[in-house]
Amino acid sequence: MKFATLKNDKRDGQLVVVSRDLRHCVPVPAIATTLQAALDDWETVAPQLARIAAALEAGEAPEAQPFDQAACHSPLPRAYQWADGSAYINHVELVRKARNAEVPASFYNDPLMYQGGSDRFVGPRDPIDALSEEWGIDLEAEVAVVTGDVPMGATPEEAAGAIRLVMLVNDVSLRNLIPNELAKGFGFFQSKPASAFSPVAVTPDELGDAWQDNKVRLPLRVDLNGKPFGRPNAGEDMTFSFAQLVAHAAKTRELGAGTIIGSGTVSNKQGSLHGSSVENGGVGYCCLAEVRMYETIEGGAPQTPFLRFGDTVRIEMQDAEGASIFGTIDQVVRRYPGRA
Repeated sequence: MKFATLKNDKRDGQLVVVSRDLRHCVPVPAIATTLQAALDDWETVAPQLARIAAALEAGEAPEAQPFDQAACHSPLPRAYQWADGSAYINHVELVRKARNAEVPASFYNDPLMYQGGSDRFVGPRDPIDALSEEWGIDLEAEVAVVTGDVPMGATPEEAAGAIRLVMLVNDVSLRNLIPNELAKGFGFFQSKPASAFSPVAVTPDELGDAWQDNKVRLPLRVDLNGKPFGRPNAGEDMTFSFAQLVAHAAKTRELGAGTIIGSGTVSNKQGSLHGSSVENGGVGYCCLAEVRMYETIEGGAPQTPFLRFGDTVRIEMQDAEGASIFGTIDQVVRRYPGRA
């Protein structure tokens, strides 16, 4: 099944079931008005939603209407919990190497994770707002899962059974604010503004053979200012699966239905800076920080700037036939208009 949340006059929007080709959708207010309501009562409502999805695919849903990705909020406009991991150790290795530091051995068997702000996400076509370019605005293209209830101490196997949905995310970072925050020893806050998720969230079975070992084994397509920037495979070089990440989050607490767990920046191992870009035959990057790391490692200093006002970011994932699975995150960087 595929789901989206249409914007309306309510904070949490309107849940709709979306067709596989992303052309049509059906509102389901009699079953669940919001995605969170569906997740709260998943065992009861999932079979009902599945019947709507089947009717939609068969062309037998009279309530069907055209699906407009531009009208979407993030599938969960706000969530009870948003925790982002760092499952691609290659990304961490590059960060450390750029500053001549070793990766602690524990990082290879104990995931990194931080708890992000979840009171307000932005829509997949909403701008990336910031007050200053000097903050070092960066994209981070990732995959995320949404869970049902997860008990404390859940095993990875139990955690896998609680994964309800998969979606994409642009987890924006303000790189120039990060060092001072981390130096305090208390984690991210100001350096992690509102994230945007893909228009559509899908049940894992929609991914077919691409969902293996609780990983999505498909390329993540990232374009920057209309040009290919990243094409890494989200299933490769992922040190920790989503089952492991969810279990990690649940080690000391129960997770409530609607918890979002992110993969961290998708990153594949590559060779030199010259050979890693898409234009030179590599798989590219999912954040500007990685390009700057390569530049620092090979040239002593970064050359590529972070995002500037007016830059555009597009994130998408396609199936083996080239069809969009989750729709597209398509954002422009904008000076926040709420302050003079």
